[in-house]
Amino acid sequence: MRRLLTLALSAMVLVGCASNPVVQRVDPNIEIALTDKWNAEDSRLVADAMIGEMITFPWYKDWLRSGEDRPTIIVQTIRNKSHEHVSVDTFVNDIKRASLQTGKLRFVADSVQREALREEREAQDGYATVDSMSQWGKELGADFALAGVINSFVDEWQDRRVTSYQVDLTLINLETNEEVWIGQKKIQKAATF
Repeated sequence: MRRLLTLALSAMVLVGCASNPVVQRVDPNIEIALTDKWNAEDSRLVADAMIGEMITFPWYKDWLRSGEDRPTIIVQTIRNKSHEHVSVDTFVNDIKRASLQTGKLRFVADSVQREALREEREAQDGYATVDSMSQWGKELGADFALAGVINSFVDEWQDRRVTSYQVDLTLINLETNEEVWIGQKKIQKAATF
């Protein structure tokens, strides 16, 4: 009986050990694609490519010729209409990072962020020293709004699947409502099961 109990406990320990995952830290700059789903590398690649293209369009050269400072952009809405969850917030941050790295564009906070900042400024009025508090009426207005959509298409046959992602972004002049740039980036991923 004792031997049977020992064998049962040993088996449970072995099964328990076998099901524990092995986790290791890896370089975040190296893509590890486990599926054909949208991932962090897709987000970064699309953002870098689209911003690189956006600043080569005529609107940017025209802006610089007008003698204005770097154009200021606000991100309005980027919708995920794909068949899966895509972290739009992460994608927006990748767009902002790619834009700011060029040194050619500026971004302003969206309406939710602005409201929180205004509350902080209001709190500073009562609690911060006069020489250190942020002043009212110094916010930077946006020159352009960026909006877009993420779509996906899936094609499957037997043990193969191709997932295509298409990101469309539009840059709109806030003063004139003119669409000055429309960008599109596609990514295709093939998986065999």
